[in-house]
Amino acid sequence: MRFIGKALVTSAVVLGACGGGEKKEEAPAAAAPAAATAAAPAAAATAGGAAPVTGATIEVKMIGDEKGYRFEPAEVKAKTGDAIKFTFISGGPHNVAFDAAAIPADVKAQLDANFGTNKMAELSSNMMMNAGESVTISLGGIKAGAYEFHCTPHLAMNMKGKLTVQ
Repeated sequence: MRFIGKALVTSAVVLGACGGGEKKEEAPAAAAPAAATAAAPAAAATAGGAAPVTGATIEVKMIGDEKGYRFEPAEVKAKTGDAIKFTFISGGPHNVAFDAAAIPADVKAQLDANFGTNKMAELSSNMMMNAGESVTISLGGIKAGAYEFHCTPHLAMNMKGKLTVQ
């Protein structure tokens, strides 16, 4: 029993130390790529960075209530260069993620870069914990096609959507 107790305490300390270190390192690094993109958007897009938004910004609400968990609208039509702004309205936490296995290789790298520093994993935004938070994803450099997205914490509750880039 003592061994199990020590193992649990040690695991908690190690996990806490790992989690805390990442958060502190992300904040300073987040400002630099954003500044570089703002200063030279064309260079960033060609160098494998986030492509700039050159068109409209379409808002998609992330909702969880008595009607269920959903994106509104769940089907979005956009053009290359537009942006999608995902906004947490209720029932969180929420994020937006694309299935890496379902995204063509020639689109995956650019779409992932277009998340900027607002991501927790490949093709997945940071978790939004509070109503009013949002993440905007550029569709710059994204070729025409249909791309399905979801909210990771609510995937089992069918919180899914479809983006069609024209």
